[in-house]
Amino acid sequence: MATGFSCISPVDGSVVFDRPYATDALVYATLTKAYRAFREWSRIPLPERIAACHALLDRIQAKADPLAHELTMQMGRPIRYSPGELQGFDLRGRTMLDLAAGALAPIQLPDDGSARRRIHKEPLGVVLVLAPWNYPWLTAVNVLIPALVAGNTVVLKHAEQTALVAEALQQAALDAGIPEGVLQSLHMTHEMTAKVVEDPRIAHVAFTGSVAGGIAVHTAAAGTFKTVGLELGGNDAAYVHPSADPVATADALVDGSMFNSGQSCCAVERIFVHESVAKTFLERFVATTRDYVLGDPTDPDTTLGPIVRHANAAGIRGQVERALAAGARGLLDPASFQGSARGLPYLAPQILVDVDDDMQVMAEETFGPVAAIAVVRSDDEAIERMNGTRYGLTASVWGDDLDAAEALVPRLEAGTVYVNRCDYLDPMLPWVGIKDSGRGHTLSALGYDRLTRPKSVYVRPLPKES
Repeated sequence: MATGFSCISPVDGSVVFDRPYATDALVYATLTKAYRAFREWSRIPLPERIAACHALLDRIQAKADPLAHELTMQMGRPIRYSPGELQGFDLRGRTMLDLAAGALAPIQLPDDGSARRRIHKEPLGVVLVLAPWNYPWLTAVNVLIPALVAGNTVVLKHAEQTALVAEALQQAALDAGIPEGVLQSLHMTHEMTAKVVEDPRIAHVAFTGSVAGGIAVHTAAAGTFKTVGLELGGNDAAYVHPSADPVATADALVDGSMFNSGQSCCAVERIFVHESVAKTFLERFVATTRDYVLGDPTDPDTTLGPIVRHANAAGIRGQVERALAAGARGLLDPASFQGSARGLPYLAPQILVDVDDDMQVMAEETFGPVAAIAVVRSDDEAIERMNGTRYGLTASVWGDDLDAAEALVPRLEAGTVYVNRCDYLDPMLPWVGIKDSGRGHTLSALGYDRLTRPKSVYVRPLPKES
């Protein structure tokens, strides 16, 4: 049985760090400390918790440059983009703090003449945050900051590839003066994590990751009454409406498909383009994708980095090869990207056409720099095919006729629907998936509802004897 793990950098195959797994004794002590710290932390006045969380964010921003470089070495994102994740972490965190006072305020009900009635919002207890490697800062902050400011304590477990992020967050909390036990991190195997999910000291589990991982978390929690939030995979689709500017739309959708090497739960993987604009759209999509520079992500000129692991890259390439064997056409020559000579995990982007919905590349999440593009004849055909998936994270419609585009929104089966945007989270809006893309929601004022429970308060004078 493994006693530890190593992070192998996709950049150059070097070992970024080695870590031991937590012992059973450490896990027990961590959960006990979190459970005990909850009582004191939850009693601290809300303004003080808000100030403490601002201080935590300040500590992270003070180290943003080295943390961005560390992120690039852990998971391979080009260094020109890694600082953006730290900026997004800060924006989302502070947005949730700005919303806290209103979202957590008691709800005062009308006086019925005989009693005062209100609804308090109370923290749940210990929150277990299970964060992935692809956006380790952004996915963690969605729950971390609102959980803490609501009065919960947090145990954080990151994917092994980006485990340094969890350590940095724990240290930042201590440096910000947040009491010991309020935010802790653990390095655990899947088996250990399942046991922690089951532990009665955990009140809520927030998981971001694959559908298989979500099923494992749900199964582990099934014998308990704790709440579980799941943000899972996507197979997100876009529709290019006849009114769309095909050039501007192509540029935006290339970024939505290829950014972070397509390793995003809300990356655009399927594109349905109306036949009236298809020719120009495809020409521009191919030309824009060819501008990507695949190479060493520590080079500021690189715009496309390696896939996080060799196995992931091989799986993506396998999906493409199966699609080609089934009749799809690839519009790009991988050899034309100089960085592909490095071999896996440096995977060149690909654009597939002549695809059908039975192909794995259309039916399942690819999680790589691959765009599958189909030409459609009508809005109805586009909507039917966009909805023909077991996933439902995001969808987008693109067109200059905003009324026509927005009229399609109610027909799309997705937690977030964009018009003329994609691959983006607005922290003022709830982040939610339907179908196999998840359960529950984070962000926005509504995000606090998942991290608190209502307490009904009814106050009336003692009746007097007549």
